[in-house]
Amino acid sequence: MWGRWLSLRSLGRVTHDLISPPYYSHNDPMSVQFRTTPMDSTGVPHILEHTVLCGSQKYPVRDPFFKMLNRSLSTFMNAFTASDYTLYPFSTQNPKDFQNLLSVYLDAVFFPCLRHLDFWQEGWRLEHENPKDPQTPLTFKGVVFNEMKGAFTDNERVFSQHLLNKLLPDHTYAFVSGGHPLKIPDLSWEQLKEFHATHYHPSNARFFTYGNFPLEHHLKQIHEEALSKFQKIEPNTAVPPQQLWEKPREHCVTCGTDSFATDSKKQTMVSISYLLADITDTFETFTLNLLSSLLVGGPNSPFYKALIESGLGTDFSPDVGFNGSTREAYFSVGLQGISEENIDTVKEIIAKTIDEVIEDGFEEERIEALLHKIEIQMKHQSTSFGLALTSYIASCWNHEGDPVDLLKIAEKVTQFRQCLKEDPQFLQKKVKQYFKLNKIERKGNHLHFDYLLLWHGSGQKDNPHRLTLSMSPDMAFYDKQRAMEEAKLKEKVEALSEAKKKQTYEKGLELLDLQSKQEDTACLPALKVSDIEPRIQFTELEMALTAEDVPVQYCAQPTNGMVYFRAISSLNTLPEELRPYVPLFCSVITKMGCGALSYREQAQEIDLKTGGLSVGPHITADDSHLDIYEQGVLFSSLCLDRNLPDMMHIWSEIFNNPHFEDEEHFKVLVKMTAQELSNGIPDCGHLYASIRASRTLTPAGELHELFSGMEQVKLMKRIAEMSDITTVLRKLPRIKKHLLNSDNMRCSVNATPQQMPSAAKAVEKFIKGIARSKKERKTIRPHVIEKPSDPKTTGDDALACSQITRKLITDPTFQPCQMKTHFLLPFPVNYVGACVRTVPFTAPDHASLHILARLMTAKFLHTEIREKGGAYGGGARLAHNGIFGFYSYRDPNSLSTLDTFEKAAEWAKMGKFTQQDIDEAKLAVFAAVDAPVAPSDKGMNNFLHGISDEMKQQHREHLFIVSKDNLIDAANKYLTAGKSTRGLAILGPENPDIAKDPSWVIR
Repeated sequence: MWGRWLSLRSLGRVTHDLISPPYYSHNDPMSVQFRTTPMDSTGVPHILEHTVLCGSQKYPVRDPFFKMLNRSLSTFMNAFTASDYTLYPFSTQNPKDFQNLLSVYLDAVFFPCLRHLDFWQEGWRLEHENPKDPQTPLTFKGVVFNEMKGAFTDNERVFSQHLLNKLLPDHTYAFVSGGHPLKIPDLSWEQLKEFHATHYHPSNARFFTYGNFPLEHHLKQIHEEALSKFQKIEPNTAVPPQQLWEKPREHCVTCGTDSFATDSKKQTMVSISYLLADITDTFETFTLNLLSSLLVGGPNSPFYKALIESGLGTDFSPDVGFNGSTREAYFSVGLQGISEENIDTVKEIIAKTIDEVIEDGFEEERIEALLHKIEIQMKHQSTSFGLALTSYIASCWNHEGDPVDLLKIAEKVTQFRQCLKEDPQFLQKKVKQYFKLNKIERKGNHLHFDYLLLWHGSGQKDNPHRLTLSMSPDMAFYDKQRAMEEAKLKEKVEALSEAKKKQTYEKGLELLDLQSKQEDTACLPALKVSDIEPRIQFTELEMALTAEDVPVQYCAQPTNGMVYFRAISSLNTLPEELRPYVPLFCSVITKMGCGALSYREQAQEIDLKTGGLSVGPHITADDSHLDIYEQGVLFSSLCLDRNLPDMMHIWSEIFNNPHFEDEEHFKVLVKMTAQELSNGIPDCGHLYASIRASRTLTPAGELHELFSGMEQVKLMKRIAEMSDITTVLRKLPRIKKHLLNSDNMRCSVNATPQQMPSAAKAVEKFIKGIARSKKERKTIRPHVIEKPSDPKTTGDDALACSQITRKLITDPTFQPCQMKTHFLLPFPVNYVGACVRTVPFTAPDHASLHILARLMTAKFLHTEIREKGGAYGGGARLAHNGIFGFYSYRDPNSLSTLDTFEKAAEWAKMGKFTQQDIDEAKLAVFAAVDAPVAPSDKGMNNFLHGISDEMKQQHREHLFIVSKDNLIDAANKYLTAGKSTRGLAILGPENPDIAKDPSWVIR
């Protein structure tokens, strides 16, 4: 067996020393990893990642990977291309499913069917706008091409890519492993096959598993289905050490403009990056990671104080801090949202800050807070723990590091404490070692440093392997990219003979025909609907009313010594003019200081005593009526059980005495929030499109758009642009009066049974200690519906529960209406959303629509939008609030995609699917419905959404009995144009057809 193997059993000794404890539910992950080291930017490992999952020798069907999404109960299936490895992970709770998925993955990666690769031998094919004309222009329609075009609209990602390429320029890191859009078309079929032959071999593979399923079965299957069929080779894929520089380097690059930048003249980014240690030195990288957190983590860090609070920019530069994803780690720090003329100023601040850290060191409390965070991570349980492990060890293991040693976090914490005890300047010396050097050379796998000072006026020189990278926007950036793409197209077309053009055209038609054919998927393994458990396991909840009539839900769970606290406070009395500012209030309320604590002291206390405090808007639809919903703010936190009184005291101070006086700090937080929202659009464009499309379909839709949609992005941009922000700051105390009190509040606690009595006392004390409104506040929207809680409780508890209600609101005058919105963005791809108003969660048709969405995605939309249309992603889904949504992601098309959504509805209404298709859709739906729930999240459906286990069981029974007639009926009832109200939204470039259509609102 030539592949390297790592198996961590949940009962093994090693797991008790990991960064997080084993989660003992049957949710077993498996992964196979290959070291993939491209030497060009054609994206060969990325395209291969997509290709091997598109048919294999044992499973010669198109896209078995996506088809298995509907034939299994997997809790996770995916594939990832990193800068120097490709990872294929999955997880499932079902042993038979594990065996099925492992078989498909093994055959896919080791024995892919390359018969389909000749369809893109030149990386191009006809668009078929005029299929009768063999001279039709060729357009590259590959999914990877459009994925990377979308990726390169994300300026943060563009910056990070350049940083990697320039800091480590001597080998594979000099190239774009995902593929540069202008280089992807150069990849040939022969190159792809050769790369597979040399990199996808067991001698270059690493296998990982974690969980309770018998290890021997995994080993036997992997040996028989893959490893036994190969002979050992020397893959020669190792990444050599980076040649060290004798002097620092600087590079300047360009990017596209940011439509939502808070200042159009301040869109430059700059950072300084330093080469660090080999990542296989696990204690050194552990130390450097901690050091990085101390340098840039939170408002008490020296670089936050020096850079963020300088007012020069909006946020840290991309890829800030420690990066251990390459053979040699690196540290980067800088600013974004600055003026180009301030680049030198930022460089000077960074140099000065490093000198100050070497001189002053770090406060002991900050170090303790960081180690406390690690303790929290080691105790917090996650249902994706095994998957997190495979990701955590991937880079180190990829370069022959010891993954088991890497996971011994407790040992490293002990060793770290010992180093600090023996040498109080241990960390300062590390800063000097890596950031203030005269001479640097390599001995073996480690960097060796010469500390002899070379007096050059200012004293010691900086680390010579240091990169200063700056990036500024170019108004013509996307136009230049488009021109280069067209030139590439012209070059490719002109290089083709008439015979080659005809052949390429015919191959395009052949591909189109292949994509349209129905396939026999009987060769693929599959579970059956009968394999699904008919009933869910109910979670026992206790409900109680405090002396202040605040309802509290208690859920006793094996939380491993952790306590999880949540509270929801209603927005029902908040004046309309304050509502747009609720997300900003949520963002800053835990970061402005409280009581006797400044914002720096507050941050320190939160880090020392909790696993973090979070606050966010909470909007949830009623389970039985689309026009009834709850609006509020959700407060969440977690802590070690010994720190529960301290955590609740922090919440008390935030509720009673929040600080709203520091205007300068408020400005910093506003700019950071606005920058984060703007940076998130390229990754979340389809979500923004869907939120906008559903805006006018329910009473809560407008609020969703206001709090989480493009309206919030635009509002934060306007606030960040204000020269005088006091008018906004003054709104926060007004919001506080309506939110931070015990009126219309409810709480929940998840903890161990032993901890629950003391947790109840701490929560009761918190509630008693916070203010109630001095005067009765009337709801702004007068139509309030009080809905009783629905847990099945008996005895005295039942009497208490009968008094517990959730105050929901409705608008009897609401009428859904259609709206079509096009947000103009300087992107070369589109994000498309179309939403339809349907039925609430408890309606039987909700189950039919749930399965219909999965069926349409797998059997129609995936083929039309991704395979034929070239979009990176697309499909349909039904939300809990009864909104049925279609979407596409990084899509070269827009209006034609909306046409595809209509065709999907027609396809469904005509019943062009089989019983097997329905069963597969049910499997996929149940895989999501039955996804494992961590102890910290048990009972949250009831607390957050008012959905009891009884309701979930009823919905489950509805899902089981959905028939073909139910699906056709649901499609006709809700997806027929004119029968249901719908909304449309597109985020993307200018479109002349949309521009001349008056039914579209262009923003």
